[in-house]
This record gives sequence, structure tokens and C-alpha cells, in this order.
Amino acid sequence: MRSLVTIQMVKNITEIPESDFLEVAHIMGWQCVVKKGEFQKGELGVYFEVDSFLPVEPRYEFLRASSFRSNVDNGDGFRIRTVKLRGQLSQGLILPRSLFPELDSFNEGNDVTEKLNVKKWYIPETATSGGIVIGERPHGMPSSDEIRIQSAMDLLDKLAGKQYYVTTKMDGTSGTVYCIDGKVGCCSRNKEIKDEEGALYWMPVYKYGLREKLVSLGKNILLIGEICGPGVQKNRLRLPQLEWYVFDVIDMDSLEQYSYDKACELCANLGIAAVPLEERGDSFAYSLEALLEKAKGKYPSGLDKEGIVVRDANRPKSISFKVLNNDALLKEKD
Repeated sequence: MRSLVTIQMVKNITEIPESDFLEVAHIMGWQCVVKKGEFQKGELGVYFEVDSFLPVEPRYEFLRASSFRSNVDNGDGFRIRTVKLRGQLSQGLILPRSLFPELDSFNEGNDVTEKLNVKKWYIPETATSGGIVIGERPHGMPSSDEIRIQSAMDLLDKLAGKQYYVTTKMDGTSGTVYCIDGKVGCCSRNKEIKDEEGALYWMPVYKYGLREKLVSLGKNILLIGEICGPGVQKNRLRLPQLEWYVFDVIDMDSLEQYSYDKACELCANLGIAAVPLEERGDSFAYSLEALLEKAKGKYPSGLDKEGIVVRDANRPKSISFKVLNNDALLKEKD
């Protein structure tokens, strides 16, 4: 489960020019616009990451006008997203610990997501049926939820000087295809989906003939990719039909994570696409600021891309994180 709410220290406070009432608090690699004087440098607070979905209760009511959401996918609550206030990015929400007496025993870095009954906000992803859920994602089968670099700044130091690669984060919904002991199945991010040709998450199998191809490999294998196209998210790629872009290939016997080149070779043999490569190098040396700038840009459609994913070239899952495009985040309305 993603750590959406943690106890964090305010690393620094910076002024907002010509603002008498607001300033910027810096937490991990994030920054939040706060009331002037509400926090001091070195003080602990309760930090809610972007995409936190807070329950309806009195201490969050100040968010109602800007952040209340209600739909069948998420229920009722307050969505935390990236906004711009007085010309400054505000990425998440930090509140004083005094508002949360139930957290008195928790220390810096502690995850309090479940304690505060906060859930992850999911943008309704499809305009069409994804398929009939037949169960939870099979046990032991990894899913895809890359950590945002601002929440794991130590990864920059761990990757420094190592071989790396950068891929484009495609705009769609995560879809998994597996072949275990000759059985082919498909999953959404969290659920297993019934085998039906019209089901969105079974599209890769039927479109690319993967059932026969995967069985013929004679391996227990898992492929995770982004399903993109009409009716999925906002189709920023402006694709005329559904496509699948693979970003993870895992040997389920050895749990080997394929390198990018090895995954691309398998994808080519299967007649499917891998996520586009933007850059690779022998010595990673990016700062957070440089990565945020690199995450900007457009898809071939001319619309803002979602961002990038950065990985260790030799051990892809040992160091892997996403950097989202702040230009695209600021335009989100859902």
C-alpha cells in the first residue's frame, strides 16, 4: 500500500514575493503553500501526498470548496492534487500535528495512512467496461505503482553514477497479462478480470494473439503495460484505437525483472510495443529540478505528456521511480 500520509519535517520555509499571508513549506522533495507562521523550519507536521483522498470529517471541511469529490469509484471525500497558489506550486497538504492527537505516539517518517482512513484517489479511467471482476489480483503477482521521486529523494543518491534509462510514462490504465502453467489471464491494477473478448483488460490477448504466443514460450511469465486509446483516461495520445505498451516483463519462476533491451526483444517477437525510450546513459547525474524539467514535454499528439519513468539499467526494480509533468498535473480537473 502506498504511503499517502506520513509524519514529516519541514526542511525549509521560503517567502512568496508580495504575499503577506502565505509562504512555502518544503517537505522531502515537495513544496506546499501554507499560512505564514503556521510552521517553523524543523517542525513536524502531517503531510498528505498528492492523490490522497481524505474522508469527510470536520477538520478537513476547509477543503470542501476546492477539493470535494463524489463518484462511484471513490465515494465521498476530499482529493489532494497539485495546484498553483500565488504563482507557487503546492504539491500536497501539510497540517499541524496539533490537529491529530491520535498521532502523538508517531515519529518522523511514520506512515499514518490507515490510521487516518485516507485512501488513494483514482481518476475514473475508462468510459467503457473494463470487464467483469472475478477476484483479487493473484497472490504474489506484482502490480505497477511507481513511487514519485519527491517522496523518495534518497533514490537520486542511490542511482548516482550508475547506468540508467528513461522511458515515457504513457497516458492510460495499467493492464497485466500472465501465463502461469499454461493458463493465460488478465488483471487490472488490483483485480483479476473474466476472459471476454470485449473486456478492456483482455484487449492485449485478443488483439495481439497472445494466448497462443505466450503458451508457446513454455515459461511462467508476466507482462505489465499501459492500455491506451479511445475511452481510456483522456487519450492524450489521440490514438484511433486501443494499444498496449509494455513496461515490465517478469519471469515468475526466477522473479527476474527483464532489462529494457531484453523486454523489447521479447515484445518484438510477440508483436507488441514497449514503452518508448527517451534516454539512456552510463552515469546518472540528474537533480530533482532537472528531472522535473525533463518530465515536461508533449506526446506526438501535441498534448502534455504524463511524465517519465527512470530506472537502474542493470537492476530495473532495485531503483525505479516516476517523475510527473507538473504542467499536466495543473490541468487536471477530475
